[in-house]
Amino acid sequence: MDDQSNFDAQATEQRYQLLVNAVSDYAIYMLDPTGHILTWNAGARRFKGYVAEEVIGEHFSRFFTPEDRAAGVPQTMLRTAFEEGRFEGEGERIRKDGSLIWVHVVIDPILAEDGELLGFAKIIRDITERRAADRALFVAEQRFSLLVQSVQDYAIYMLDLEGRVTNWNAGAQAIKGYRADEIVGAHFSRFHTEEDRIRGEPALALETALREGRYEREAERVRKDGSRFWAHVVIDPIRDESGTLIGFAKITRDISEKRRAQEELEQARAAVFQSQKMQALGELTGGIAHDFNNLMTVIRGSAELLQKEDLAPEKRRRYVRAITETADKATALTTKLLAFGRRQSLKPEVLDPGSRLDAFGEVLARTLGSPIEVRLDLAPDLWPIEADAAELETALLNAAFNARDAMPGGGRLTISARNVVDEHAVRIAITDSGQGIPAEMLERVFDPFFTTKPVGKGTGLGLSQIHGFAAQTGGRAEIASRLGLGTTVSLVLPRTDRQPDNRAAVRSAIANWERLDVLLVEDNDNVRQFARSMLHELRADVTDVESAEAALDLLGRHHFDLVFSDIVMPGMSGLDLARRLRSTAPDQRVLLATGYSREVAGGEAAGFHIVQKPYGAESLTTAISLALAN
Repeated sequence: MDDQSNFDAQATEQRYQLLVNAVSDYAIYMLDPTGHILTWNAGARRFKGYVAEEVIGEHFSRFFTPEDRAAGVPQTMLRTAFEEGRFEGEGERIRKDGSLIWVHVVIDPILAEDGELLGFAKIIRDITERRAADRALFVAEQRFSLLVQSVQDYAIYMLDLEGRVTNWNAGAQAIKGYRADEIVGAHFSRFHTEEDRIRGEPALALETALREGRYEREAERVRKDGSRFWAHVVIDPIRDESGTLIGFAKITRDISEKRRAQEELEQARAAVFQSQKMQALGELTGGIAHDFNNLMTVIRGSAELLQKEDLAPEKRRRYVRAITETADKATALTTKLLAFGRRQSLKPEVLDPGSRLDAFGEVLARTLGSPIEVRLDLAPDLWPIEADAAELETALLNAAFNARDAMPGGGRLTISARNVVDEHAVRIAITDSGQGIPAEMLERVFDPFFTTKPVGKGTGLGLSQIHGFAAQTGGRAEIASRLGLGTTVSLVLPRTDRQPDNRAAVRSAIANWERLDVLLVEDNDNVRQFARSMLHELRADVTDVESAEAALDLLGRHHFDLVFSDIVMPGMSGLDLARRLRSTAPDQRVLLATGYSREVAGGEAAGFHIVQKPYGAESLTTAISLALAN
């Protein structure tokens, strides 16, 4: 080797020496083949506390604990490094001041080109702080594991990415019946019912936990012995520090007792409700029987007297009038019953509460008379509502008449209206200054035939009509009262975004036709005979059939000016007939009749002309005129 090569080699060696000496985070030094220290860098000095002069030439075993020296650990490390080409491990070492540190050690043999051992390179890193953190984490994990294992009321365990059980606590064993060695490694779908597995509920649970960050449900689960129990289940995804999904945490609680208690409570409530319902039904049927018997007494008595051949014309007119008036009362009673049951056919329209109540107040003041002072307290800019105008006025009249009866000596009745902003509704209230209602009666005032008035002074259907109308309109009725201070009955009705049409609708009750060809469809013989007679009186030629199917067959061979059909019939209903004609014969005029129809009450008959039963000549003429005009 020439002088230049020697110079370059020496320069390179110096640079390596400078590099090693500059490293302070690692102790880097050399040992001779027997383990004596040959070099010492700044990192070694910082870790061990010795300067180079104190340790060079010393055996590196001086840094080991007496126990490790006695066990021959230093010699084993060198032998392993020489035989296997490397030694790596961790252990305790002693600093110059006698304190202990935990280090990570790597020893590599240094060999000549011919394989002769020249010594060892030793690299050490102080990992005392990391070791302490690992120990703290280990202790924390041990404590957490003890905590989880000690929980008996909850099954707490983990699932891998595929849903297999990876650990099992004592609560899981107590609830599900499996020991850890029986279930770890099995898929958690084992706990699901057969129905849930067929529906794919286990996979859906994991998908939901991933998609929404949590899966929570109450459902039946299966124990080891095959018995079922109700469980509250929570599954959360588990991710590592980088956000990678590593499994799922599953917590299950047995809520069978809670569920059983809830079911028993619901059964008790249902029994109480059934008892109350039967009591209300008894009062309802008793009230209906009482009121209708009174009405039928008048009708039957008048009908029997009309059969007398020598009856004077004046008496004949009086009895006919009594039958007509009593029939109207029966109709009103039926309307109130349907209103309470939310079954009457409403004809909603957009109303301006302000103008309606203003006009209603004037009429009411004349109706109640001077002993009752009627006041209006209407807020400006009331929102429009959508309701049946006639039923609304009926509800208000019922409330007003109740208020009048509560003030036998006179008093003040206030009609007020306000927008209820947070409910998007309008509150219409009638307040009296009467005697009030006892608190124990307030809960029942909306029940049918329940009345606070003396016997014979009321039917008990006025407030129930108010309740039924409000509910069917989409709102509610409320009542508040204090003895001696008066009562307030309120209707809270939803606002509408539509605007009222103030144009007056023209209604004519004049039979303005010369001849009318009518197909009457009615399954009840008595009603069919009555309707045929009334139509004849209205100058109509009538063909009658008993079913919608017969009507369709006849309509295929003959044209009629009007099809007049009952809605509720066996087989095809009148509403179905009207729908069929709308598609097959759109020019065919149709009028439907009903006393009560679920379809009409539910709004399914919207767009068809309807006359309410019982109908008379005037109401039927008006309905026919409207059906023919449109």
